Amino acid sequence: MKTPDLTILRGLWTRDKAADRVVPPAGYTVTLTLFSAGAMAFLAVFALALSLAAGRLADRWGDELARASTIRISAPAGQMAAQTEAALRVLQQTPGVAEARALSTEEQQALLEPWFGPGLPVEDLPVPQLIEVIEDGAGFDADGLRLRLQAEVPGAVLDDHTRWRQPLVTAAGRLRALGWVALVLLCGAVAAMVTLAANAALAANAQVIAVLRLVGATDGYIAGAFVRRFTLRSLTGAAVGTAAGLAALALLPSADDAGAVLTGLGLRGWHWVWPLFIPLLAALVAWLATEAAARRVLGGLA
Repeated sequence: MKTPDLTILRGLWTRDKAADRVVPPAGYTVTLTLFSAGAMAFLAVFALALSLAAGRLADRWGDELARASTIRISAPAGQMAAQTEAALRVLQQTPGVAEARALSTEEQQALLEPWFGPGLPVEDLPVPQLIEVIEDGAGFDADGLRLRLQAEVPGAVLDDHTRWRQPLVTAAGRLRALGWVALVLLCGAVAAMVTLAANAALAANAQVIAVLRLVGATDGYIAGAFVRRFTLRSLTGAAVGTAAGLAALALLPSADDAGAVLTGLGLRGWHWVWPLFIPLLAALVAWLATEAAARRVLGGLA
């Protein structure tokens, strides 16, 4: 595989009017290149935002669920208060427990509201008492705590969220990977569209290329004209598409990192810098694709 010609790269920013006339300044190849680069950059902004948002959610879910546990107490109404006090007493004596508190009636009602609607009379229903347990850095021995609760608080069940945490973290991790895969596919689509446009432009200018060769123009000079024109077109289209994508992200409903995936899709902090590399990436892809196409077509015209 041939390495890219760096002399072409150095000539991207040096305008040569004679070389520029080799490439048609207008036509469907211009529209195709600008539109495809802009559309792919617009979609790449959302793919990147999705990947970064999924990464934030994976980190948050992993950290918070790993540090939090729940104790559920099911007991007759006359024994509920006593068993709750006994469970809190056990938790206060358990190494690794930083905080433990029984949820109030209003908090439990808020937890059930999405399923049963507002105004649920929790106090009149046999709803278990929930105790929120927060671990410290070292954590506690879950098996040992279960055995002690079984002995002292018969109606208590410890849920350390293990069965909930891993599927959520796995789902968020796969969503993040999907965002990066989408970004790679978009780069491939840009390369394909630029290659098609460059092939069409080279084929349409076959006679001009033959004349340039007769007067002494090298294939590197001719290829450089096409590479420069298509690279700058892709850079321009991708810059416009990236700006439109960032504007669309800014218009999304605001939400903190605790929000849902869709409402939390926006970028946070220094993550706003990442999309600025999308036009440069599109230009790099266009440069490589156009140079490969130019070498192939010019070799076939020899």
